Amino acid sequence: MKSLSDCYELINSVKVPCVGFGTWKMPQEIAQNAVKCAINSGYRHIDTAAAYQNEEYVGKGIKDSGISRGEIFLVSKLPNDDHGYENTIKSCENSLKKLGVDYLDSYLIHWPVLDSNIDRLEDDLCDTWRAFEKLYSEGKLRSIGTSNFLQEHIEIIKRNFSTYPMINQVQMHPQNPQEEMIEYCRQNKILPEAWSPLIQGQAFKRELLIDMAKKYRVSVAQLCVRFIVQKGAVPLPKSANPERIKNNADVFSFNISNEDMAEIATLSKFGMIGNPPSVPRTHQVVGF
Repeated sequence: MKSLSDCYELINSVKVPCVGFGTWKMPQEIAQNAVKCAINSGYRHIDTAAAYQNEEYVGKGIKDSGISRGEIFLVSKLPNDDHGYENTIKSCENSLKKLGVDYLDSYLIHWPVLDSNIDRLEDDLCDTWRAFEKLYSEGKLRSIGTSNFLQEHIEIIKRNFSTYPMINQVQMHPQNPQEEMIEYCRQNKILPEAWSPLIQGQAFKRELLIDMAKKYRVSVAQLCVRFIVQKGAVPLPKSANPERIKNNADVFSFNISNEDMAEIATLSKFGMIGNPPSVPRTHQVVGF
């Protein structure tokens, strides 16, 4: 990837811009203004979720940008409360209405294991994915995928359906480089995406990253985003600050050496943030 306009191609030939803009924890008007700024800064990949409670304002930000809908790759996610066939259909329609669009470029199951499905996980995921396939066949979704799924969860879908996730969005950053998931996605023609590439702000406290950023004469945020780009995944940095929004995407003028990529990955000793997706989430948890 050589520029912000470069894209990956999904198995169904849909193109996905190589850097996305995240909107987690962005309330209403802040999300609206940040999305407008991001698009005007060159981003064409916007990520939200019903759980973020800002879809309406993300949609307004897209309209405010003046860029046509067809140029934007727009992603939302199914909330934990709405697993199951009928619930999924209704929830997707609700997201479309709030965003003010006729289709989504991708729709993801937000979290695999819930308190409510732990005893019937396979049936639950299959009922939900069946609805995803229907929405996809109707053209309301240009691609379908998952979020926070482990390999074992994707395998449930693979063994029950001919269409399986085209995207898997996971927590990925220098403390959680996800080598095994990236290789699994490569083998299965799934595009990996990285939420919290800046380690939810912890990147700015890591001396290794601070020193490495100085070496390359870039910001810590640029270093982390570039780290994900070079791993072949789509980073989803977020900020409400216009300068940082631009800075986070300005990552195509330098390359991190193989030795330094390996050095950065040693931060994996600090581990991921929060619980792994094998741990059930309650219905109303907001976030990734």
